[in-house]
Amino acid sequence: MISPASSGQRKLKLLAVTACPTGIAHTYMAAEKLAQAAAELGIEMKVETQGSIGAENVLTDNDVRDADGVIIAADKDVTLDRFAGKRVLSVPVADGIHRPAQLIEQVRDAPVHQGDSPAGGSAGRGGGKERSAAYKALMNGVSHMIPFVVVGGLLLAVSIALGGHSTPKGIEFDKGTFWFYVNTLGGLGFKLMLPIFSGYIAFALGDRPALVPGMIGGFLAYDGMGIYGADANAGFLGAIATGFLAGYLVRWIRKVKVPKFVQPIMPIIVIPIVSTLALGMFYIYVIGRPISWGFTHLTSWLNGMTGSSAIVLGALIGLMIAFDMGGPVNKTAFLVAVGLIGTNNAVMGMAAAAIPVMPLGQGLATLLRRKLYSEQERETGIAALFMGFFGISEGAIPFAAARPAQVIPANMLGGAVAGAVAGVAGVEDSVPHGGPIVSLFGAVGGAAMFFLAIAMGTAVTALTTNALIDVKSRRERGRREAPAALVPEPVPVGVGSGGGVGDGANGGAGGAGDNAGAGAAAAVDSAGDGAGTAARAAAAAGAADSAGAGAEAAESSGASTATTTADRAGAVPSGQALPEVLAGYLTARTVRVELAAREKRAAIREMAEMLGTTGNVRDVDELVRVALAREARGTTGLGEEIAIPHAKTDAVSAPVVGFARSAEGIEWGSQDGTRARLIFMISVPEAAAGDEHLRILALLSRKLMDTGFRTRLAGAADEAAVLEVLREIQ
Repeated sequence: MISPASSGQRKLKLLAVTACPTGIAHTYMAAEKLAQAAAELGIEMKVETQGSIGAENVLTDNDVRDADGVIIAADKDVTLDRFAGKRVLSVPVADGIHRPAQLIEQVRDAPVHQGDSPAGGSAGRGGGKERSAAYKALMNGVSHMIPFVVVGGLLLAVSIALGGHSTPKGIEFDKGTFWFYVNTLGGLGFKLMLPIFSGYIAFALGDRPALVPGMIGGFLAYDGMGIYGADANAGFLGAIATGFLAGYLVRWIRKVKVPKFVQPIMPIIVIPIVSTLALGMFYIYVIGRPISWGFTHLTSWLNGMTGSSAIVLGALIGLMIAFDMGGPVNKTAFLVAVGLIGTNNAVMGMAAAAIPVMPLGQGLATLLRRKLYSEQERETGIAALFMGFFGISEGAIPFAAARPAQVIPANMLGGAVAGAVAGVAGVEDSVPHGGPIVSLFGAVGGAAMFFLAIAMGTAVTALTTNALIDVKSRRERGRREAPAALVPEPVPVGVGSGGGVGDGANGGAGGAGDNAGAGAAAAVDSAGDGAGTAARAAAAAGAADSAGAGAEAAESSGASTATTTADRAGAVPSGQALPEVLAGYLTARTVRVELAAREKRAAIREMAEMLGTTGNVRDVDELVRVALAREARGTTGLGEEIAIPHAKTDAVSAPVVGFARSAEGIEWGSQDGTRARLIFMISVPEAAAGDEHLRILALLSRKLMDTGFRTRLAGAADEAAVLEVLREIQ
């Protein structure tokens, strides 16, 4: 443990910059944690926050000149040129929350920044979970693909259920009927799925010029058979390949130096045309040929296996069906099974049992371990369950694309189990389709064992997926939470140490800071930039939360008073008036010790009606509508049993904040799966939103990371006691 500077030694001086995409929760939580850790260790630190209300506590040239190093905890680009010649440590913002002491130790050995690169370039990595540009690009593709998967899949499922009928060719529709057109629209959604996926992977890497080649490459992966007569389509794995190829190709072309008169047309004409031609020809002549070769030989090999053991053949069919969901391996198994309908229906029975296992398994996984998944993934899981029932395996593609190393093996294992069980039981299917729906059409022989095979495969897929995700999460958490090495003693003048910023994604879900941070960051996605008094107030509030030993250490070592204030926010000298709570926006009228509501919608209405007692709410119904609309865009449940619903609306005439508790807790969709027990509701008029809305959220984000504060708030006996605790928020 590092001790404060002793006599004659220069105290270590560090700088930090914190930032997150939305600029509230993670930004201020990381700043607070870093400042607290530095104060406890007797190290002087100044932290610049780059939040939605502007840059605060900005680092000056003198600060940089005198610094021994810079820690930048951020999930967005931060220019590092001003730190040239300093040791720079680059980590995700979540590491600033969870590992501040370790970062202070690691910055000593960080590489010296050479300049001319943004955060995430040559700056040193801090050992945290760094999300690369490739990972972010993949997630960009997945997030844009999901609506097409859900809408297309559900339209297909509904049309099959209500308008389809079983034929020897599969599930068909009477042309010209309503359900025929619904099915056609669903198919169109699926047709766009892979082009969108590939296009937005490319877009994230190469910006707009990469969108066209990425989407055209995605179409080639989806329908190479129809476009240029390929023997097989590449499926979603091919779309991943075309997306990355297009993105990196465009990035390379943009580096080519061209005459000035050509530069204006490069991004709109030259780059898209050249990259599209290059990618398209490369796909057709280079990627497509081995896919066709593999498809042909795989088909011949599988046909030769049809006379082997039923359990072996079933497991093999299931493995192939589950591997790439519409790709060449999947199509090989499916077409072999279809070709044997009428002569050996048992092979189609194996395929039919395996087809729904992937979406059903992934959907079940999101229900069994909700905290492992984001809200969007949980919603996609519900849709996947529905699609799986109707034999639409593409419902699992978003999960496989986001976590291929965990999901694809789990899918294959579950598919193999389903296929093997169906093979041993002699399940038969007389139509070229899969899933429970075919049994309802009377096309399955041995229906009981068919459902058992699906159930077993689904359970194996779900349990294996969650186990693999959990193992990965534990490993990452172990790296983040490994015992910090001893923090170095203060070093002599001239020995630099520093920190930098990473472009990584949010870290894990452990601790109040991270969970609260993720939710609060989402909670302010629509807020605009603020400035002026709001920025100053938010900055001042950040200095008030450090206490105890940290402040004492800071005082004894002469650390900067801007980051080591020790006074408890609620402590007021005798004879002076008690400070207002959140600038007077939260009063005794807007505190409720126990909510009567037991679900989120009712809780929001109850709190809105409570806010209405202040006279600052013009229209309670409109306030409720806006708050619920905000919830529909993304939960305001922060985790750690906290929720902060909020609304920007002229249904209120002045900012007003309410607080309420729920002993039972209310399901709020928090990422960590906890029910909300401490609930703040913030309502501000449109005109004040850019200022007050952000400032209030910043104050709450800072203070709610304090476990002791949350404990005191939960244990306060009555409204007066609650207000006394809330006065600590300053």
